[in-house]
Amino acid sequence: MRLARIMLTIIGLAAALIGLVWIGQGTGMFPYPASSFMINQTPWILRGTIVTIIGVALVWAARRFLR
Repeated sequence: MRLARIMLTIIGLAAALIGLVWIGQGTGMFPYPASSFMINQTPWILRGTIVTIIGVALVWAARRFLR
């Protein structure tokens, strides 16, 4: 159980971070790399939000249910 909790927490944090990067690129606030196809593209804002919510939910579930 402990290993599952750690793995879910790591996966959740990675997903949340990736989602935040996608939101930043979709809004144009994080234009890196400059040649990215995601910059100023509104679909990436929604996709990033969904991935961030899933990541936070994974971390929450790992902390709440796997003890």
